[in-house]
Amino acid sequence: MDNKINEIRRKISALRAEMTLVEAAIRDQVNRDLDCSEASYRLLAMRAVVAELIGRWKAAGGGDRLPTVRERLTRSHAERPLTKPDKGKSGSGRVTIRP
Repeated sequence: MDNKINEIRRKISALRAEMTLVEAAIRDQVNRDLDCSEASYRLLAMRAVVAELIGRWKAAGGGDRLPTVRERLTRSHAERPLTKPDKGKSGSGRVTIRP
């Protein structure tokens, strides 16, 4: 059962990532005063698929809150170590902060 829930979550995550790209394309088209109807229809179709997948996920026993793309990216960025010892200076006790 957990495999089914995880597979649905992977599909939802992939769709959400793709949706962010389509949203960016729509913003770009609007900013350039172009027709964005095709991309908008694609985005609406993706939203319908995500809603259907969330329904299947809940029916399969998924109950925890699904993070948004922004939350996932922020969390994965926050989990990376920000400080690393400076290898060039032995014994100095300094650390290099890398973005």
